[in-house]
Amino acid sequence: MSDTRAADVVVIGGGVVGLSAARALARAGRKVIVLERRRVGAEASGAAAGMLSPQGEAEAGWPLLDLALRARDHHLELAPALESETGLTVELSRLGTLHVAFAEDEERRLHERAEWQRGRGLAAHVMSARELRDAEPNLSAAVRSGVFFPGDHSLDNVRLTRALAASAVARGVALVCGRPVTQLLVNGEVVRGVRAGGERFEAPAVVNAGGAWAGLLAGDPAPPPVEPVRGQLIALDMAPSPLRHAVVSPRGYVVPRMDGRLLAGSTSERVGFDKSVTAGGLRALLDIALEIAPVLAEVGLVDSWAGLRPATPDGLPVIGPGAVSGLFHAAGLYRNGILLGPLVGEIVAGLVLGQASSVDLRPFTPARFPGLRDG
Repeated sequence: MSDTRAADVVVIGGGVVGLSAARALARAGRKVIVLERRRVGAEASGAAAGMLSPQGEAEAGWPLLDLALRARDHHLELAPALESETGLTVELSRLGTLHVAFAEDEERRLHERAEWQRGRGLAAHVMSARELRDAEPNLSAAVRSGVFFPGDHSLDNVRLTRALAASAVARGVALVCGRPVTQLLVNGEVVRGVRAGGERFEAPAVVNAGGAWAGLLAGDPAPPPVEPVRGQLIALDMAPSPLRHAVVSPRGYVVPRMDGRLLAGSTSERVGFDKSVTAGGLRALLDIALEIAPVLAEVGLVDSWAGLRPATPDGLPVIGPGAVSGLFHAAGLYRNGILLGPLVGEIVAGLVLGQASSVDLRPFTPARFPGLRDG
């Protein structure tokens, strides 16, 4: 096997972002190689709960809201397209999301969120405790009130990643797994490709969609300031599920899957690249689940895991050209990787192709951080 391979574009990272970029580039006729450090979807893309919840995440003035809303709408088109292409369903649930309050201050903040969002023309319905329990009889009796966001959805992120990978391969993308990228190859101030172990992958364009590892690319003169934030989750199993909707409290969430499992999450821990599941994490997650629905005390705990979210200092993603010509960043999506990933991947693919973005990327430019500049 030759130790040098050539392509038009090398994509670092086989998660939702990288696969979406590769899929779009291949559709445009580019020869694309995706290099994944482990296996497709093995990192944050496979560890999430699959919530598509821009309204539930948003505070007034959130710079990410417009992009997040567009990304949510994009999923409604992407899910059937992927099923048509690959025969794989992502199990998109369009039942909406319930946010609940247990204390007076939580109730006030939640109602304020609904009010300003309605002022923007977004659907957000305040619900009394009785209305909430009519919708979800197994909710805790301690719930005071809540807000229903009918436009916020959820899907199975593992299925989404598999479908994106299948679509990308069908379009001619080469997926190379078990290849951590060790070096960005640069000649002058122009990208020439990457090195992964003893192999060279030559290309005039590189997309850095490396998730929590995006800031560790050797050879990048101004790497994005991305750090890992551990999120632990658990899966409970009960059929039929005691909840129909994804339910969110100020401390966490419970998300039902179509196979009968309920995912409860999540912790937020700055512990480096440690993906351990801890006793304290499990206790916190069980407390979240039982606060939302005490009936879950009788449900079996069937799985637990942790993923590393890619965070930036200001909580916003890094999207755009890097510090050398031919390098593009699609990184730092933090808690919104599944929501934003497909759209961000396609946006960055457009930048590689020389297309102007239809989205205002100025809030997300790499150049906003000291030491970084547009290439």
